[in-house]
Amino acid sequence: MNNKIYALIGPHACGKGDIIKRLASMGIHYIASYTTRPPVEFYTSVPIYHFISKEDFLQHDFLVKSTYKGDYYGFLKKDILDSLQEYPISVILVDTISLKQLSKLLKDSFESIFVMCDYVSLVERMLKLGHTNSEIKYHLEYAENNGEFDTWKVTTHIIKSLASEERMTAQALAIMGLCQRLPGEEFNIRVRKR
Repeated sequence: MNNKIYALIGPHACGKGDIIKRLASMGIHYIASYTTRPPVEFYTSVPIYHFISKEDFLQHDFLVKSTYKGDYYGFLKKDILDSLQEYPISVILVDTISLKQLSKLLKDSFESIFVMCDYVSLVERMLKLGHTNSEIKYHLEYAENNGEFDTWKVTTHIIKSLASEERMTAQALAIMGLCQRLPGEEFNIRVRKR
């Protein structure tokens, strides 16, 4: 089995960050991206991003780079290559541009998981995150105008975000092959009528 990187993608507030945090807490290797975006309180408790200045960003050797709302995002070439050499499974959080670039570069060592979420659930999640109405409108329009709701068409797998965080995480684990089949007798005990 080849070492593999699984990328999570979806519109802002769909729950992909929650899945990443749960997977990382289980010990699954996470590759954090570098960004010039100022830290947001929600993200400071977990190392989802490495926050650096624009000057520092330009000094690094990134395998892929993208921009969002005027800020730069990128994955270090060394981080990606080291992950593929050292870890059987790694997870990564990507945007549409990075998804396309990594798919071409990594080929069979790369799979993607789209976290599908409807508008109502997105609005509810953004309200819980403390977004204003204008911020919510911006994120929804951005996702619509940049085809983020259609990214599922080019991903390898899909998770529905309507489920609980535990269920979404279980789906991600199953996609990554991190669930075991039960031995025959134990399986029969669990599915037999009582």
